[in-house]
Amino acid sequence: MKRLLTVSLVFVLAFNAWAQSYKQVNDIRYTTKTDPYAVERLKLDIYYPEGKNGCPVIVWFHGGGLEAGSKEIPARLKEKGLVVVGVNYRLLPKVTVAETIDDAAEAVAWVFKHIEAYGGDRRKMVVTGHSAGGYLSMMLCLNKAWLSRYGEDADSVMLYVPFSGQAVTHYNVRKMQGIGPLQPTIDEWAPLYWVRKDCPPFVLICGDRELELYGRYDENQYLARMMKLAGHQQTYLYEIDGHDHGSMVDPSFHILERHLKQCLSK
Repeated sequence: MKRLLTVSLVFVLAFNAWAQSYKQVNDIRYTTKTDPYAVERLKLDIYYPEGKNGCPVIVWFHGGGLEAGSKEIPARLKEKGLVVVGVNYRLLPKVTVAETIDDAAEAVAWVFKHIEAYGGDRRKMVVTGHSAGGYLSMMLCLNKAWLSRYGEDADSVMLYVPFSGQAVTHYNVRKMQGIGPLQPTIDEWAPLYWVRKDCPPFVLICGDRELELYGRYDENQYLARMMKLAGHQQTYLYEIDGHDHGSMVDPSFHILERHLKQCLSK
């Protein structure tokens, strides 16, 4: 009987999520910056279930090597009772990497301050993204200075889940420094530089180590090892066999959802 009730409850929750109506609001300006490129670029989209409150929030940073790409609401995150925020940020080489990371921090701070108006719970926030977006989520997690500029604590984010983020200095940052993509460096623009033990759960996901971009899995493996050596007990590393840098995205959402459910159950 207990098993039957559990199955029934799961069915009811799944049906309610499916039956829920959703709304999307586009091109919300999240910045106080006034230069023309910031005015043009620094906007976000919000996808949310209508008439709901206290929903988990996913902040999603797009990929594109910090040089390309545009905000998006991933299809795999739709119709699941989530508030999903797709963020644009300024791109290299029009700005410096410091300005790009600052944009990401300002967007997350805006979400902290305003997401309840869209039914989201700021205490249930996940910061994530693919490739360049994964890199940005890593930097916001590990270097608390970025969010503190906007009066927010990086540790108030419930969960960070970078998809194939670069753990060494990003290759397009190195390009601006005159360094090639196969010459790795670790400086203040590398997540590895900021390893710390006292941060929220940190879930690293990569594609197959033989198929990933520029040794991306190996970088993440080293980051995971250093996090654990530093004393962080909730760093997780996943390798999705048979998937390259692009195709690893779709199966990664299952891992994100599983860790989200674990955090919400505590």
